[in-house]
Amino acid sequence: MEDVTDLYEAFGDDRLPPGQRETTAFPVLSKGATPTWDPETWEFTVTGAVDDALSFTWDEFTSLPSVTQRQDFHCVTGWSKFDCEFTGVPFTELAERAGIHDDASHVLFSALDDYTTDLPLSDCLREEVLFAWAFDGEPLEPDHGGPLRVVTPHKYAYKGAKWVDGVEFLTEPVLGYWERRGYSETANPWNEERYG
Repeated sequence: MEDVTDLYEAFGDDRLPPGQRETTAFPVLSKGATPTWDPETWEFTVTGAVDDALSFTWDEFTSLPSVTQRQDFHCVTGWSKFDCEFTGVPFTELAERAGIHDDASHVLFSALDDYTTDLPLSDCLREEVLFAWAFDGEPLEPDHGGPLRVVTPHKYAYKGAKWVDGVEFLTEPVLGYWERRGYSETANPWNEERYG
């Protein structure tokens, strides 16, 4: 297992970002109800500015090369949970398989509940960005984004879409669900970039 809990050193002096409090709990915050899904019909797509659009069934996706990392998790509402063990497919695995066009600059994540969020491509290509299906060795609970969520330990967690079912590589930024409602587009916890 790879430990990436020292990534804060690239952003600030303290592991706990300013304005955050450490918790051992894992609170549940979502924009609405937890969506249902069927592993027989679930599909994950990779589209946009790529050489090859991709589509995966649940079995195909979970058969992709995966890693387990120990990460920290920072919620925009002010709590942080240290030493979260996530298992999943690195973002870079999908990027390499799809072949990103030179003019791609952003990534739009979509989810089963119609949630969206956008990140610069450079932020997604970090080794810590995972499509996670397991937490602490167990399947990711639906309330925490199972079957699949994005984890972005260098950003506030609203940048890590729950129930994610696709990514689109873009040549221009697009505001996601919370960003359209005033949340920060950059979401750097060490700069307290909570709201735009």
